[in-house]
Amino acid sequence: MRAGLVAAAGLVPGSALAAVLALAATFVSQLHGGPQLLYALFFGIAFHYLSHEPRTKAGIEFCARQVLRLGVGLLGARITAAQIAALGWVTAGIVVLAVLTTLGLGLLLARRFGMTRAQGVLSGGSVAICGASAALAIAAVLPRAKHGDRFTLMVVICVTVMSTAAMVIYPLIARAMNLPPELAGLFIGGTIHDVAQVVGAGYTLGTQAGDTATIVKLFRVSMLAAVVLVVSLAFRAERERGEPVHAAKQPLVPWFLWLFAALVALNSAGVIAPALQQGMNLASRAALVLAIAALGMKTSFMQLAQAGWRPIVLILVETLWMAGLVLAAIAWRA
Repeated sequence: MRAGLVAAAGLVPGSALAAVLALAATFVSQLHGGPQLLYALFFGIAFHYLSHEPRTKAGIEFCARQVLRLGVGLLGARITAAQIAALGWVTAGIVVLAVLTTLGLGLLLARRFGMTRAQGVLSGGSVAICGASAALAIAAVLPRAKHGDRFTLMVVICVTVMSTAAMVIYPLIARAMNLPPELAGLFIGGTIHDVAQVVGAGYTLGTQAGDTATIVKLFRVSMLAAVVLVVSLAFRAERERGEPVHAAKQPLVPWFLWLFAALVALNSAGVIAPALQQGMNLASRAALVLAIAALGMKTSFMQLAQAGWRPIVLILVETLWMAGLVLAAIAWRA
């Protein structure tokens, strides 16, 4: 008992530091606009030197791993089976095709660029599903690599910047193509990476387009659990080889995926009250911002620069592929 309290107390300085940076990022985002997660990442990088400080190291590691997993698990409170069923088979099929082909493209491009399978899956999954949240969830079940955190943060930066750009550009494309609200919502929700940017872009085209975009996006988010499970299974042997001999083996299905699935089921059954659902959504976002700040403290601008141009090109090509595929499917459907 005493040892547990001492260990918990050791997490406080680093966790408190990450919380302060997360609050600062939230304040700046609300005051000046812009992506909250990106601010948290940059603020964290500015305090990189504290990740090696004995007093703060344990808390930073805790936020970057355990708090991150909690934030991903709580994403399940956003989704219901009724929302997914309301899409219809054609719309759902288009979204599934876009997600799967984008993941496949990530693997193919990673191989062409001399990168690892894990890097291809991480970049493809972040673009295909839900941006930074998906990148963090997938990274949690990938084998630990020497520069794994650096690549993950580079993916987070790229996918957040491109998602923000898409929030501005994609509504203009929808208007230029004279897409009706339902198809405009499909385009916005089926292609933009982060949930917040989907909502922002969708409702600039009207209420119906915004509602459709949000539901389509939540369907993509619901695919996160299945993708993470498949990735965990595909990389299980490689992950276990990279762990110490006496380390406890990680379960095939991480606990945060069980939490995600349980919340989807409870929310679909109407058990979760709206106020509690809203609270879980806020808690999920707060946990992810906290985790990003902690991950930022574990890297530096010099380390990010060493990642090179390949992650940027990878994310850009995957983004353009997904947008082009969904637009082609919309033209075929129309």
